[in-house]
Amino acid sequence: MIILNFHGLGPVPHGIDAGEADCWLDLPCFENILDRVMGDDRILITFDDGNASDHAIALPALLRRCMKAMFFVCSGRVGMPGFLDAGRIRELAGQGMAIGSHGVRHLPWRCLDDGRLQDETAGSRKRLEDLLGRNVDCAACPFGDYDRRVLRALKKAGYQSVFTSDGGECAAGWWIKPRTTVRRSTPPAQLERILTASPRLARHAIDRLRVMAKANRPRPIANLRARQTPGIHFPAN
Repeated sequence: MIILNFHGLGPVPHGIDAGEADCWLDLPCFENILDRVMGDDRILITFDDGNASDHAIALPALLRRCMKAMFFVCSGRVGMPGFLDAGRIRELAGQGMAIGSHGVRHLPWRCLDDGRLQDETAGSRKRLEDLLGRNVDCAACPFGDYDRRVLRALKKAGYQSVFTSDGGECAAGWWIKPRTTVRRSTPPAQLERILTASPRLARHAIDRLRVMAKANRPRPIANLRARQTPGIHFPAN
């Protein structure tokens, strides 16, 4: 299985940094990708952040092609300008789209203390379940940032799948599911190589080892306040 991850669609919002802007795709580019993968059962489409374009642009494009996707929402951003409100999240779910958690405030989970990490994992899940009136059992790590401690918190919160930004292939039964983020700067030839690559046992094993190595990284020394210093921007994953 290959999981393609998207963020915003359409005009790039004013004032965002270059790294985040690179994750906003023009509609023709996005629709070309959908047309390319439509009908391919190996491909799963996901979206991060809960941008308003998920409903305004992505949903109609998917419905025209009878395609489904997963949308990972930050529960603390629901109803904020530029993001999905509760009604639109419910409409996504009502149209057959899956809804997952992307935390509360889009923070790097490895930098949080235990209490805030619990709120970002278990707390976000509870808020989204209350909003939808149904189970939410998938999560996506903000910035692709995780380690063994974060994974333990996600497991304790009851998530059945955890989506990352590690790239590579994914087996359906894996609890940690690596995704490939599609960016504005992604060369079409590179994306085509990803989509047409034949599964290989050696590459499969390497992908698993990379995930294990990332999970066992030491916790960062810098605290959350340092990570929030003005002028320092998180990578857009």
